[in-house]
Amino acid sequence: MTRTGQVRLIQRTTSNDLMALATESAVAPMQVAAILVVDRLITVSALRVALAERILAIPRLRQRLQRAPFGCGRPVWIDDANFAMDRHVDALACPAPGTEDALLAVAATAATRPLPRDHPLWSLTLVTGLEGEKNAAILVIHHVLADGIGGLAALALLIDGAPAHHKIPFPTPPPTRRELFADATTTRIRALGHLPAGIRLALDAVAELRGGKVGRLARCTLNQPTGSRRQLAVARTDMAGMAAVAHARGATINDVLLTAVAGSLAAVLRQRGESAETLVLSVPVSSRGEKVSTALGNHVGAMLVRVSTRGEPIPRLQEIACTTRVRRQAVGRGASAILLAPAFRMLRMGLFRWLVDRQRLVTTFVTNLSGFPSPLTLLGAVITDIIPITAITGNVTVGFAALSYAGTFAVTVVADPERCPDLPFLVSELQNQLTDLTADRGYASTSARPVPEVFTHE
Repeated sequence: MTRTGQVRLIQRTTSNDLMALATESAVAPMQVAAILVVDRLITVSALRVALAERILAIPRLRQRLQRAPFGCGRPVWIDDANFAMDRHVDALACPAPGTEDALLAVAATAATRPLPRDHPLWSLTLVTGLEGEKNAAILVIHHVLADGIGGLAALALLIDGAPAHHKIPFPTPPPTRRELFADATTTRIRALGHLPAGIRLALDAVAELRGGKVGRLARCTLNQPTGSRRQLAVARTDMAGMAAVAHARGATINDVLLTAVAGSLAAVLRQRGESAETLVLSVPVSSRGEKVSTALGNHVGAMLVRVSTRGEPIPRLQEIACTTRVRRQAVGRGASAILLAPAFRMLRMGLFRWLVDRQRLVTTFVTNLSGFPSPLTLLGAVITDIIPITAITGNVTVGFAALSYAGTFAVTVVADPERCPDLPFLVSELQNQLTDLTADRGYASTSARPVPEVFTHE
């Protein structure tokens, strides 16, 4: 309770937030990123001045995590009394000749450099020296701070044209031990009242993750323990083409993406002399309601999609569309988050990382974000490209992050170069798959209706 007699709002980590922390390892932080390429030079000093004002719209970007004392519940978000913009925003020169490949290498390093836990978990690096006198800004956010949609919401508030926000008292004092204990006790009592619903939710969670037919995968080189290094590559296609083939085949844009990903991974396995009839793609599904549609934090459920690697792209697209249509009816409430509690117990016993490094449930992670239909600006410079970057961990050696921006659909492939040395071949095959799929418009009947898009995120 504050001096004015008001009850203090204590902001704690959620189960999904804690899982983001539990999933990472010392060499592979769970950090996501976005590269914003702008069409002219901007300065780091101007960027710091602008963000100092715009960051007021996102209080979480000035907060850090603090562990609660024993018996006082989960970690809490508190204002960082030592917050300094200079600590979070810096600049560096891209190695010559400043190509996209060079920029991607810089971004891979930035995205995998662990963010200091004693300060807000984000950074922004201005990259100079790009071809065509361009600059790029690399925004890195820890997954505990935001999922994919939350990250986009933060990005939308940092660019030009974001609504102004009034200053709020900062920093505010952290909650006392007594307040933390009282809040934790109230939460535990409330949880007992929700126990019957929690049991039903747990049963739903098992059904979500199993999907009825998703079992252990055959062993393949796509699943091996990963190291600390990451390599990035990007495939692009026309957003209108993605929408057209999805509409013509009664599918979603996400179904088209999953089809292309499955086809490219199957080609990689064939080149490696391996064979896998099916793969399992983990697709995060938003459980956000309207009230949290632009909030930071993690609001996700998992949808596991078993896909065939056999056949031509269009028949596979139709099969995947049928599968996801059924799965979406059972997934989306975020019930799978209830299974995090057993994961935390395994973590305390030292078993969780062992299991993550050896799991045979998921082949890869595929994230698809609905971005911005029109070009944006940053300090008056037009953002010509946005490249999303996801995180991989455990024994998932390659992951995919897609984002639509200003008519372009970009898919970033994130790989461990030690485990996936054939990344150039993989991204080439992904590009071929996207090209083949978007070249087909099908022959939809006049009564066909487009499937409502369900955009998924990390």
